[in-house]
Amino acid sequence: MAVAVDGSFLGGLAEREGGPATVRGAASESAVAERSREEIAKAARFVAPLRDEIGRVIVGQQRLVDRLLVALLADGHVLLEGVPGLAKTLSLRTLASAVRGRFQRIQFTPDMLPADVVGTLVYSPRDGSFVTRHGPIFANLVLADEINRAPAKVQSALLEAMQERQVTLGDETHPLPSPFVVMATQNPIEQEGTYALPEAQIDRFLLKVVVGYPSRAEERAILDRMTGSDASACVKPVVDADGILAARRATTAIYVDDRIKDYIVDLVQATRDPQAFAIDVGPYIRCGASPRATIALGVASRAWAFLQGRSFVTPQDVKSIGMDVLRHRVAVNYEAEAENVTPEDVVRRIFDGVAVP
Repeated sequence: MAVAVDGSFLGGLAEREGGPATVRGAASESAVAERSREEIAKAARFVAPLRDEIGRVIVGQQRLVDRLLVALLADGHVLLEGVPGLAKTLSLRTLASAVRGRFQRIQFTPDMLPADVVGTLVYSPRDGSFVTRHGPIFANLVLADEINRAPAKVQSALLEAMQERQVTLGDETHPLPSPFVVMATQNPIEQEGTYALPEAQIDRFLLKVVVGYPSRAEERAILDRMTGSDASACVKPVVDADGILAARRATTAIYVDDRIKDYIVDLVQATRDPQAFAIDVGPYIRCGASPRATIALGVASRAWAFLQGRSFVTPQDVKSIGMDVLRHRVAVNYEAEAENVTPEDVVRRIFDGVAVP
């Protein structure tokens, strides 16, 4: 990876190989790398203020905030899972307030209809025609709160919107605004009145983030902050849609070495055929990750590198974000459940077993 970005490495290599042409070539590549770093720094100027603004409301949860930024940069959707009271909804609302764009919150309930999400055609008796009425899905940031409380037909209505960034009503297709990010929450412990998400919809979430309890010090700070004035009411927007799109363009330009690409492919392949990599988790896997996971791991690794201020992806970037990309795409069987082996356990052993370039 240093070959593409490290000027001192390139200069040393040129001197060993000898020849003015080689030195000039190395210097040229070093200059390109420097420009790339400057472009990333320019595009990422909003990241620190955005984190600070979110931090005015959310205590701790830095890992959660970083994953939300990855989803925003990688043009993906994120599913947050955690017990009630961990600020999942508050985190998403705060992020939406800090990003200057249209925000819509959808509270999913068992009696919802697909039209409540995507919209419908309304008949106008005045002229005998149908008028399109857009649903709340037509926004930049959509909070799907307690998404697993809606029946399968409502959840399926999101499939086209999440993958194609469009909604079909009648015989017309309506594009969704850009950027468009669905941020969903679900409660893993309360099963009454909930529905399992379809596998096809789960696969369309770029990340699944499991939100844990805060530390004692963080909880003490929460007690101080949340018993006073409402901090979430005074969150100021620090970036607009154009800034997000510019950051996305910079993210797609981040360099990924061929060895890193091979590493990503090996990780996904190992979820389908772990025996080929001498990893003994095969008896626990019912279904491995799809090719969409390969793409997701690549774009999420680029976004993670962008947040670190680098113009190239390292194996550690892949490892840092890999669990959130793969945990919901690896399905375990009954044998795994009987032995208390979770998808996270399987993914962790795959990361430990696949050779790092």
